[in-house]
Amino acid sequence: MALSGCARDSRSVVTVYSPHGAELMGDLKSRFEREHPDISIDWVDLGSQAVLERLRAERADPKADLWFGASGVLFDIAAREGLLDAFVPSWAQAVPDEARDSAGFWFGIYLTPEVIGYNSEAVKASDAPRDWDDLVDRKWRGKLVMRDPAGSGTMRAIFGAMLQKSIVETGNTAKGFDYLRKLDANTREYAASPAILYQKLGRRQGVVTLYNMPDMATREARTKIPVKAVIPRSGTPMLVDGIAIVHGARHAEQAKLFFNFVASREMMLVAARDHLRIPSRTDIAPDSLPVWIREAKREIRPMALDRKLLADSLDVWMRFWMGKIKGRYRPR
Repeated sequence: MALSGCARDSRSVVTVYSPHGAELMGDLKSRFEREHPDISIDWVDLGSQAVLERLRAERADPKADLWFGASGVLFDIAAREGLLDAFVPSWAQAVPDEARDSAGFWFGIYLTPEVIGYNSEAVKASDAPRDWDDLVDRKWRGKLVMRDPAGSGTMRAIFGAMLQKSIVETGNTAKGFDYLRKLDANTREYAASPAILYQKLGRRQGVVTLYNMPDMATREARTKIPVKAVIPRSGTPMLVDGIAIVHGARHAEQAKLFFNFVASREMMLVAARDHLRIPSRTDIAPDSLPVWIREAKREIRPMALDRKLLADSLDVWMRFWMGKIKGRYRPR
């Protein structure tokens, strides 16, 4: 799917690869193009892991100018592979060190808590899983549905967090992979896209999931599918959702304008109020943000993530999961 202007004529076309969805991207596109009538934003809808794979494939002849939306871990991998160009935006000092690349290859736009979700019409709030370990209880056998990590940077990051937790607790990944085996045993299906994931939840083809909190809130508000989020008690992977200039971008200067635009205070507040995103900027007054963001920030216990460990190990871990675990333990 792509969003682009109809009358391109002499306008510069900035191609943006992003998983952020039509409502957020459509809104940002229309607002930006009103301010910059000489530039057209061409949005290509891809999952964050799929963006990384596309950039790898297009390395010799880049088609994208900007990558908007993925965890810092994926951006770290892309930067290490030479797929990004450094750019320090005008708002750089408003982003904490942990939400940016030290060499300027990417910067965080939003903070994305990874949480548990459930169909609130099929599962009572009192019965819903409250923590990560609850998801592998046999009572949920065949009742989980989740995004396929093959194309989802969000799911890879959650799995990576569980494996990192195993290393911290035991010194190796064995306990973490055992957890992922049990999770697979309870999983009815791995959905190919967020839209399919929420359709499955709405139809009760799986009533529990794990995904990111802003997306759950957005889907419930827009589609009325009754998906409620649970903030895990033991800790929440708080991903930094970033933006970066693609190496060899054909319209890099115009892409930098959009880069600065989406992270302006005004657009951060638009994203927070209208699209349920949590801004990364520290210079936005808390009382200007929606109540749910303030409450979530008080309740969330961020899980410490070692970005270097994840960037070095995640591809290897996921190859093992896809080859040795996925689909081998779930009910037939």
